[in-house]
Amino acid sequence: MRSVLIDTETTGLDPLLGHRLIEIAAIELRNDLPTGAFFHRLVNPGRKVPAEASAIHGIDDAELADKPSFAAIAAELLAFLGTDPIIAHNAPFDFAFLDAEFVLSGAPPLDRARMIDTLGLAKTLFPGLPNSLDALCRRFAIDLSARETHNALLDCRLLAAVYLELTGGRQRGLALVHGPAAPEPGAAQYLRRTPRRIVPTEAEAMRHAAFMARLVGAKLCESG
Repeated sequence: MRSVLIDTETTGLDPLLGHRLIEIAAIELRNDLPTGAFFHRLVNPGRKVPAEASAIHGIDDAELADKPSFAAIAAELLAFLGTDPIIAHNAPFDFAFLDAEFVLSGAPPLDRARMIDTLGLAKTLFPGLPNSLDALCRRFAIDLSARETHNALLDCRLLAAVYLELTGGRQRGLALVHGPAAPEPGAAQYLRRTPRRIVPTEAEAMRHAAFMARLVGAKLCESG
């Protein structure tokens, strides 16, 4: 049950207009939980980063000047992604930029069948409500204090917590499984308990009988 959660930062909104990817982060999930393995690279886009884009993600030309091109990190990224499902918030945006970069690098685009869009999941669960990453973190009481700009690696870690909530992760952890049955695919954790019969002592049984007698007597007085 491996999947990879990704986030990107770019010079703009549309790769068809010549905008390029400048940061890519990916973290590995096993059964919907982060394993600690991650991939994170800044990328030199070969073009200027507009001031309005830098204002959002805090990355400027000076920071990218000595960074590798996407082509130089493409093979390493593809190895990390493997063949597993790829999760992203507004995934079509990230896939569009990654596909454009892969094609420029001589690699095939990603298979869209691998795409899991958490924005689409959120819109299904919370129609008509704000479903940005910030809004979902606030809705699920996930700490946003470290998020001053759109940092791809931090956003991945926040989205991992959001994704667990969107797929019922905390609720799955409350499920009871009797006996040695294995957890269902994707379950974060299970609490396994064997039912135990509670037998009252003789003194407890007598106190309970006296209590019930008082209740019956009070009820009879009310009705009379």
